[in-house]
Amino acid sequence: MQLQLKAGLAVACSLAITMAWAQSSGVLTISGAEKAGSADARIPAYSGVQSAPAGWAPGKVRGDYSPYKSEKPLFTITAENVDKYATNLTPGQLAMFKQIKNYRMDVYPSHRDCGYPEWIQDNTKKNVGAAKLDASGNHLVSATLPGLPFPAAKTGQEAIWNYLSRYRGVGIKWDKVNTMVSPRPGSSEWIGVTGRQLVYTPWGKKGANSLGADEGLYSIYVGYETPAALAGQALVQTDNFASDDNPVFYYFPGQRRVRRMPSYNYDAPQIGFESQYTVDEPWLFNGSIDRFDWKLVGKKEIYVPYNDFAMYDFNKKIGEVFKPDQIDPSARRYELHRVYVVEATLKPNMRHISQKKVLYLDEDTYLALAGEDYDAQGKLWKTKESYPIPIWELGGTCDVEPFSQYNLTTSRYVADQNIVGAGQDVQYFESSSAPTFRPDYYTPENLSAISER
Repeated sequence: MQLQLKAGLAVACSLAITMAWAQSSGVLTISGAEKAGSADARIPAYSGVQSAPAGWAPGKVRGDYSPYKSEKPLFTITAENVDKYATNLTPGQLAMFKQIKNYRMDVYPSHRDCGYPEWIQDNTKKNVGAAKLDASGNHLVSATLPGLPFPAAKTGQEAIWNYLSRYRGVGIKWDKVNTMVSPRPGSSEWIGVTGRQLVYTPWGKKGANSLGADEGLYSIYVGYETPAALAGQALVQTDNFASDDNPVFYYFPGQRRVRRMPSYNYDAPQIGFESQYTVDEPWLFNGSIDRFDWKLVGKKEIYVPYNDFAMYDFNKKIGEVFKPDQIDPSARRYELHRVYVVEATLKPNMRHISQKKVLYLDEDTYLALAGEDYDAQGKLWKTKESYPIPIWELGGTCDVEPFSQYNLTTSRYVADQNIVGAGQDVQYFESSSAPTFRPDYYTPENLSAISER
């Protein structure tokens, strides 16, 4: 045991020294990304964190202040020329051109200015060789947060934990959030769900926070307002770092009671979405990772969503952005970036409606920017993408809240975490003393109290 401990410490020290040298010499960024651009210069060198533009303040339309708002597309990919760009597209993206008429991708100059404030960089340095997963590899049990637990991730599990534990402040608030499910083919009836939402990350407060064994990864509250079939329903859920027991409590107004939903996880269909949306699909992937074997395949250069400010324009009307067969191409912006390719394959004797998931994680941030799901026969089934922007009130760190997924079998898509048409922005909190950002807000007792008013 003593020899094993010494060997483990030696490996950790060696990794820390290697990372420190690579960062100080300018070879790698703090996240472990290649600082240099691509050999053909299509991907630039890392430029550092984007600071808040002059004149911007929370509540203003973010895209009006984007430093890239005047840029024009370098080129547009369509079904007619897609073969020319196929090496830089995912299988899911290629499928979209085959399935959706007039589908296009406008490709803009690439920018690498997503990063972290200095204090989070300091936390990330502390994690090199020190952050730990448990013996199963499914749970993060030791890390200094906020910060990347595993810069220059070596395994698929490390890479996905970098994404799941991304910095989002201590909390996020949507006074109005929209979830859209497009009509069935031949129909014009959308599923349009609106409500109020909160996300709370207790370890996200400023400072160097050691991960507690029983700490929550995040807690969420959702209160539905429309449609009539969902109005008044609400839920609270807490996902944990070191456990797969992520309790969900659901309030049903017709019964005037809160019920624990022990099976409302993994691939369970979310209530109200005609089986088009499962519990683990928000933000491309969400929840426990234990049902899959995770593999870090390598890196590729892919056209991925980036600087997608149009997806955060709360003054736009829903119909301007969400069309029956696709999200309007002018609201989607693509750039060429290096991404980690992570494959999650269903474990033997485990059950899930997806046999395999593939995620494409941004090299600079580990944000999940694109993905695919494969069905039980190994056939490409769903293709996904999220829409990142810098969150200036959090020191320039980038986040993905709006996202979409297209079901290639039903020809329908889901778009969630949207503020288009909401009339007000999503709010990020670096710090807050509000009762909504305390653990006791996300209990069944409090859910009952706030739902029965």
